[in-house]
This record gives sequence, structure tokens and C-alpha cells, in this order.
Amino acid sequence: MALRKETAVHIPCPACGAVNRVPPDRLSQEPVCGRCGGALVPEKPLTVTDSTFAKQVERCDLPVVVDFWAGWCGPCQTMAPVVDAAARNLSPHVRVAKMEVDQNPQTAGRFGIRSIPTIILFRGGQEVDRVAGAMQANQFEPWVRQHL
Repeated sequence: MALRKETAVHIPCPACGAVNRVPPDRLSQEPVCGRCGGALVPEKPLTVTDSTFAKQVERCDLPVVVDFWAGWCGPCQTMAPVVDAAARNLSPHVRVAKMEVDQNPQTAGRFGIRSIPTIILFRGGQEVDRVAGAMQANQFEPWVRQHL
């Protein structure tokens, strides 16, 4: 999970949207937003929508794992605690986000989400890998870490 040490990491604030510059060596010190004081990399999944996806995922310098899910989906419900645990365990070096596909059809369509859950890992705003279907708890974090 090594980030380049020579430059600051740009992290959009989940609360107010302000883009913050954080030195990589300060990530483990629970950085907060310079504008609103909110946690920049909370230890819980960030909810993203069609209107916040570009800023919170594509403009974030941290790797971002997005869980595309739906409330009526049984496997999605099974994955929820796995995603929650990953947010705690991967913070502050990875941002974990969730997007409810029925409420956000533009982004789900843009990424061709045809089955749920679908988990996509983004780095530098670009898709690196994806998994369609539920993963076991012992598979999820190793899958993320192998792509960092």
C-alpha cells in the first residue's frame, strides 16, 4: 500500500467535498478536512451517488473500492459486513465506498453493472479490477491488497 512519498495525496472530504492535500506520511494520523474538520478516510464505507461519484472516487488519489449493491439483493446483504470490516482494516490507505444501483442508475450504467454485488477497485480514477458476485470475508481484503 505504498504511496509516492514525494507528493501530497489529494483526498476529497466525504462531508463537504473540499479536496484536501495530505502528505502520505500523515495518512496514519487520521487526517481531517481543512474546511469542515470531518474525517477524510473514515473507517466506514462512504456512500456515493451519481452526483458525488466523480469527485469522491475518480478524483481521489487513494485507491477506492466501490461496492455496487441493492437493498433487495441477498448476496449484497451478505457482503455488507465484509465491506464494513474492509473499510476499518484498509483505512487510511484505501477508501471504501458503496453505491446503491437502483438509486444511481447513471453511474451503474456507465460501468456496465449487470449483476450485483459488483466490487470495483479504482486507482487514479481508473478501474483496475472488478469482481461480480459475493466474496467471502477471507477473500475480499486480499483481493484489494493484491492490486495496490
